[in-house]
Amino acid sequence: MASVLILNGPNLNLLGTRQPEVYGKTTLSDVEALCAAEAARLGLEVQFAQSNHEGALIELIHEARSRHAGIVLNAGAYTHTSIALMDAIASVELPVVEVHLSNIHARESFRHRSYIAPVAIGQICGFGAHGYVLALQALQHRLVS
Repeated sequence: MASVLILNGPNLNLLGTRQPEVYGKTTLSDVEALCAAEAARLGLEVQFAQSNHEGALIELIHEARSRHAGIVLNAGAYTHTSIALMDAIASVELPVVEVHLSNIHARESFRHRSYIAPVAIGQICGFGAHGYVLALQALQHRLVS
């Protein structure tokens, strides 16, 4: 059974309480439960991780190389600032699906630039927590193709 890392970046530990008008009322635990159910339906194993620290996210991406078949990544604000995360993703040569709860292209202009997108197999944004389900489906499709 293929294993997928679902990796969440800064401030995502505050889901459900941080700007619910933008990110919704779904908590990170709710997202994880939703993903676990979908992964089971798809025949995938999932591991969850969240960090507010860029270096910790990079270490988790590096470790994924020997443990997982792919990554679903919500890098939060690091999406728009971290060349280091982009380099880490490129280095591990795993398929990565970038996911965002809000539509980053309909928000402030600084959020329109993603350093993750050039090294991801795709980007899903604007569908709230359901975006993680879509990301898992897309990744599973890539893994079996």
